[in-house]
Amino acid sequence: MEAAGKEEISVEDEAVDKNIFKDCNKIAFYRRQKQQLSRRSTYKASLDSATIGKDSTKFRIINETTKVPLLAEIYGIEGNIFRLKINEETPLKPRYEVPDVLTSKPSTVRLISCAGDADSLVLTDGKGDLKYHITANPFKIDLVSEEEVVMSINSLGQLYFEHLQIPLEQRATKENKEDTSADTSQEDQDDLGLWEEKFGKFVDIKVNGPASIGLDFSLHGFEHLYGIPQHADSHQLKNTSDGDAYRLYNLDVYGYKIYDKMGIYGSVPYLLAHKLGRTLGIFWLNASETLVEINTEPAVKYTVTQMGPVAAKQKVRCRTDVHWMSESGIIDVFLLMGPTPSDVFKQYSYLTETSFPDLSVLPPLGFSLGSLHSCHPGSFLRKCALEVHFLHLCRYKNISFSTFTLD
Repeated sequence: MEAAGKEEISVEDEAVDKNIFKDCNKIAFYRRQKQQLSRRSTYKASLDSATIGKDSTKFRIINETTKVPLLAEIYGIEGNIFRLKINEETPLKPRYEVPDVLTSKPSTVRLISCAGDADSLVLTDGKGDLKYHITANPFKIDLVSEEEVVMSINSLGQLYFEHLQIPLEQRATKENKEDTSADTSQEDQDDLGLWEEKFGKFVDIKVNGPASIGLDFSLHGFEHLYGIPQHADSHQLKNTSDGDAYRLYNLDVYGYKIYDKMGIYGSVPYLLAHKLGRTLGIFWLNASETLVEINTEPAVKYTVTQMGPVAAKQKVRCRTDVHWMSESGIIDVFLLMGPTPSDVFKQYSYLTETSFPDLSVLPPLGFSLGSLHSCHPGSFLRKCALEVHFLHLCRYKNISFSTFTLD
């Protein structure tokens, strides 16, 4: 007689309730950046006072609304790597910079100016064909290879930088108090999470106020993007214009939803873009909660009147815009310019020594190469049933291992 009421296991039935985690609209720094960027506040670079040193080129970036200056530093790094750092020129206290990811101080290549004036500056390392075109107003950087713009930085004007502030209760002068009240009401401060952010029963106190950062990158001719793990979604990154951004925030989530952009387990702010003839990477060195928006514009067909020397070579080009937003820290980004996939892996490995294609770091031999780990929260009987099933599956698929860890 056939057994009745046979149990069926559904992944969706066991999926975690997403309401216990934040989506974009519940993240204060995301709301603030979206609100401010809608007003199109622009930055201008002071290139007439730029200094080109042995290790880096430095210049000031000024917000035309607040007049508060930022300090930009551009580095050429061996192996076709470009580094951009943007920080407060005179911060209230040192902002956090990630100390332990880079294995050592990267070897820099001196950049030289091959053209420039008060409105623009062109830098090159003198070795390859890559050039860095910096435009002063509005601030923008174009990375050009063989007369083709490969990547643009801040072409959408989404540079965003919140400056550290003295706590409200410590502002003694009447002038400061008036400035604060004029800037935003108490209700707006609570809504935007400037000094305190609440989610459920959790309260996040921000001693020095809001400190988020953001910057956009336009990848010309690219539509295939990968990386920024870890998400239970498709290998190729999707457009986020019709939904939540990709969230980089470590969460040990049991029963996470599949085909979803919510963050799980680990987060690596490393993105790859690929097209015919070139691969490049963006390594956003920031350890705080980060959101990444991706928007691919369809291919543009140039008309005869639009054609120039560059347009004539590639008449149809798509463009993908990547907008990075982090809760705190500084803007510290490495652009791995390839041009081949192998080159990009080597460049990332050179910075972090975590790329297995070069075998820069091997896992502990004798354990990691031959062990499996199983973690199934739930009842004891259910865990046993799942693990026994898993062991039979490994045997059936001829998957060998020397140890099996239950937890």
